[in-house]
Amino acid sequence: MFSLEGRVALITGANTGLGQAIAIALASAGADIACAGTSAPDETAEKVKALGRRFIAIKTDLSSLAPVQNLVDQTVSELGALDILVNNAGTIRRADAVDFTEADWDAVMDVNLKTAFFLCQAAGRHMIAKGQGKIINIASMLSFQGGIRVPSYTASKHGIAGITKLLANEWASKGLNVNAIAPGYMVTNNTAALRADENRNRDILARIPAGRWGEPSDIGGAAIFLASKASDYVNGVVLPVDGGWQAR
Repeated sequence: MFSLEGRVALITGANTGLGQAIAIALASAGADIACAGTSAPDETAEKVKALGRRFIAIKTDLSSLAPVQNLVDQTVSELGALDILVNNAGTIRRADAVDFTEADWDAVMDVNLKTAFFLCQAAGRHMIAKGQGKIINIASMLSFQGGIRVPSYTASKHGIAGITKLLANEWASKGLNVNAIAPGYMVTNNTAALRADENRNRDILARIPAGRWGEPSDIGGAAIFLASKASDYVNGVVLPVDGGWQAR
């Protein structure tokens, strides 16, 4: 039920962190991997190929919609299919709400929400035509909470939860499963500032029942589940992988 043999996954932002961990996890379950983003995913490519899977890198700027259809087309052309989409790429800007700029708002919303939706749309058209597919959007604890000093990030991640449910409503009957993973506080580039702040780091750890920050590898099992046949009757879920953060 958890095998991904013969499947092809397109993952955005898989050069480091959560995206890389998801790529490795899906490859370990048998999937071939296409990675899209601005940075060369050399390390990810090496790790995926070491698992005996095919890998392609598509260099692209996800801050606009221009490359969206090409990502689907190139994945299908070079790897022969597109069965799984993981919308992982994202960015963040931090400032007090009273000082937050339009430029910082747009920069985050364009990548985190706008491009994510239209990539779902492009992949969805391909998947609907063949009657099956798995879409996994990467949400956040800030899909449920407000946070501080990240207005556009919070809005974008609430939006990701919303479009995940919307697309599940529209596409479940067409053979697609659209779900999301909401990582808790993970050791990634996006959280470096929080981990470096002694007070914030202490407060965050005090709230996590598991007593530690999550590692990118902690996300892999959830990704395999949502990408595989094991989740064929799971639709519109935003699955927390958070060490119990929300339980407290």
